[in-house]
Amino acid sequence: MEREQYNSISKEILDSAIAVHKEMGPGLLEAVYQHCLVKELRIRDIKVDTMVPIPLIYKGHLLNKDYVIDILVEDEIIIELKSVEGILPVHEAQIISYLKLANRRLGFLINFNVPLLKNGFKRFVNNF
Repeated sequence: MEREQYNSISKEILDSAIAVHKEMGPGLLEAVYQHCLVKELRIRDIKVDTMVPIPLIYKGHLLNKDYVIDILVEDEIIIELKSVEGILPVHEAQIISYLKLANRRLGFLINFNVPLLKNGFKRFVNNF
């Protein structure tokens, strides 16, 4: 995927998240936002997969542990959703881990439990 495509899809992700936040407001369960954001992205004809497992591989050995991506957009961009009082370092470590383990370049950590969504939207890159 080219940089322009990443930027274009990133804009759609942000616009979609804002639309969901405007419609639903803050303070709901994470699962509510996940269902709504998936629907919003699909309305915009964007390919979305949910609950995508990432296997843990160490030195070529598949370990008995899977991590799960909330939303994978266009097979490239990872979205990790939260509905929490505030983003903690463990949440940031989670998205960084997913980017590395899944070998993806771009991810977003979105916390819907904020008055203004732009304050809950954070971009992460891995070798981008």
